[in-house]
Amino acid sequence: MKRLLLFIALSTVFAITIQAQNSAKAKAILNKTANIIGHKGGASANFSISSPKIGSASGSIAIKGNKYHARTSQATVWFNGKTQWTYMKRTNEVNVTNPSQAQQQMMNPYTFINIYKSGYKLEMKTSGNNYIVHLTAANKNRSIQEMYITVNKSSYIPSTVKMKQGSTWTTIRIRNFKAKNQPDGIFLFKSKDFPTAEVVDLR
Repeated sequence: MKRLLLFIALSTVFAITIQAQNSAKAKAILNKTANIIGHKGGASANFSISSPKIGSASGSIAIKGNKYHARTSQATVWFNGKTQWTYMKRTNEVNVTNPSQAQQQMMNPYTFINIYKSGYKLEMKTSGNNYIVHLTAANKNRSIQEMYITVNKSSYIPSTVKMKQGSTWTTIRIRNFKAKNQPDGIFLFKSKDFPTAEVVDLR
């Protein structure tokens, strides 16, 4: 009986150690990824997004810190770190909001470089030339409960971000990432460029 209890205790300690090592590896991967895509001067990429709620869209994005400027065929979005302006081409309307973390994630697939550092349990596995990092929220009230981030083993550049909000999964695919200096002005909406658009303040 004592041997059985000792075996169970050792097995538990071993499992906890392996889990801790896996979590540390996952965090190290995302740390490297964050350093690359968090280039001080900014970066750009092309993306596609699909979700049962919003359908599918594709376009381009420029980022700098937590700022972003995204374009699709239907809309253009500017976010300066606090305020977001969304121009809808179909209605010629600009909606002004202060987006939540989840709303930012929907437009900026790189938001995870800030949220993974606290409040999430990390695990990882390898698949071919990629690491797949799984994030699970410790707090069930977090707007983003789970995320899967696919990261290239050699470049540490992410190619896919899959996230769960409620019962809905949204998938964002990223390509043509380039670390490239971005001027601060591109993250601000300029009314003179859209003189006929109706501005609706939803804050």
